[in-house]
Formats: sequence, structure tokens, C-alpha cells
Amino acid sequence: MPTVAVVDGVKIKFYPNDHPPPHFHAEFGEHRASIHIQTLKLLRGRLPENKRRAVVEWASERKDLLTDTFVRAIEKLPLEPLR
Repeated sequence: MPTVAVVDGVKIKFYPNDHPPPHFHAEFGEHRASIHIQTLKLLRGRLPENKRRAVVEWASERKDLLTDTFVRAIEKLPLEPLR
């Protein structure tokens, strides 16, 4: 699973064999979370609150790009780093 971005130390990743709804995975140390792209709500897991806020703020400006990346990941296409 490639890391497509690092936000405040949190790795943003997509799994190639994932499933709807469109979401991304966020990893920070021992913390793991899945975040719904459109609502930016936690689907499962947890992150420290300050890291969660940083990731949500970053993702709020990139929903279309994150959705496109999710589609590319499940279609097993190459993923580009996100900024």
C-alpha cells in the first residue's frame, strides 16, 4: 500500500483491494484510522486529536483528488504523490 502523502507526520495511504465508500487510511505510530473522503468522518480506528484535525483540514481541500486516487487504487493503477 503506497503512501501518497504525509500530513503532520501522518501517512496517507490507499489499499489496492479496498471497497466503497471512498476513503483513505491514515497511520501515525501505532494509530490507524480510515476516513470517509466526502464527510471526513472516521469510519474506523483513531488518531490523536491534533493529528486528526490536521489530516481533515488537509483533506477538506482535496476531496476530488482523494476520490480520484481511491478509484485509481481500487483499479490497481499507479498512484501519484499528493500535495
